[in-house]
Amino acid sequence: MSTTATTADVEALDALAQRLMAAFTRAGYERIAPAVIQPAELFLDVVGESLRARTYVFVDPDGAELCLRPDLTVPTCRLHLERHVRAATPARYCYAGSTFRYQPAGADRTHPREFRQAGIESFAASDRDRDDAAVLVLILAALHESGLRNVRLQLGDLGLLAALINALPMPKRWRSRLSHVLARPEAFRAELNRLADGPGQQTGPAGGILGRLDPDDPAGAEALVAEHLDKAGIELIGTRTAAEIAQRLLAEAADRRERPLPRETAMLIESYIAVKAPARAAVDRVAELARRHGIDLSAGLDAFARRLDLIEAAGVSTAEAQFSADFGRNLDYYTGFVFEVVSPVLGQRSPIAGGGRYDNLLAEVGAPMSVPAVGASIHTERLLAALQDAGRETGA
Repeated sequence: MSTTATTADVEALDALAQRLMAAFTRAGYERIAPAVIQPAELFLDVVGESLRARTYVFVDPDGAELCLRPDLTVPTCRLHLERHVRAATPARYCYAGSTFRYQPAGADRTHPREFRQAGIESFAASDRDRDDAAVLVLILAALHESGLRNVRLQLGDLGLLAALINALPMPKRWRSRLSHVLARPEAFRAELNRLADGPGQQTGPAGGILGRLDPDDPAGAEALVAEHLDKAGIELIGTRTAAEIAQRLLAEAADRRERPLPRETAMLIESYIAVKAPARAAVDRVAELARRHGIDLSAGLDAFARRLDLIEAAGVSTAEAQFSADFGRNLDYYTGFVFEVVSPVLGQRSPIAGGGRYDNLLAEVGAPMSVPAVGASIHTERLLAALQDAGRETGA
């Protein structure tokens, strides 16, 4: 399918962007225009494995490694830090602009390599639950004003999963490793299975150099990795650095000395991530699971229930909203509440909008401390496609 937009489509996309931005600015969000070209190292450090592999990276004539922005959240964080060095200044921003991602399955009209996002980001609000609810409600209102009526809401909460992991006995680095892949369900399950099966028995393609690594000599490990990559003719552009690879291999070497994760611990985590239910019912199911195993998740569950109450109080029904415990949106910077808005005419693979809480991202970008933050964006090409397809179905 051709991904070249017609004149009519360009005009329709522009009109949608204007309508969305009008909704955002009326709600008190300041319009900004972050730079398209961004420092690659920063992006590759914070966006996670999935998006890292899909980012367009290049080197300029001065030797600086740069990228075309694959999202607008990180550039907005950078802009906020330029204005507020200490970062903890409340601010709300909105934007509309192009983003760029390689499409491994091939580009089409709902998965183009260059696409538009219209979104909002809120920093340093004092009431996290209220801010989460407000962002979701505003995104839904903007979609409604654009003409999209029939949508499904998918909810998750990475904070609950993190709380569960932190309550279970395991080596600190395992807890950190699982937490690092919370937002990527497939990677999370793979890591959980690896730990439960006996991580010391798995060597993988790099097993040959594990025995040569000294956990007390990180610099030496990095040199060995660099030598290995050089002999194999592997060039690191837009992927992990030699130091990151060495750090990962050192952790695997340390795993060889550990017993596997107890099967009952792995089964408890698997039972949790298998929870899929209407949002209200999910609170009760998770509470019962935690009670049976003597784990206190009350703070996270109370926050989730309060968030639903606030969404309902704003006039949005959550009766049909679905909760999935393993839902994470495949971006590593999310830390708490996450959501996606799906149109039935496009399906689950092509969500119209999505977002969530990312309380550590500003610190990872350069802030001196973690700052509460939540945001969301609308994929404008998908919004247009959903409106067009819905119109054809109704004969409009």
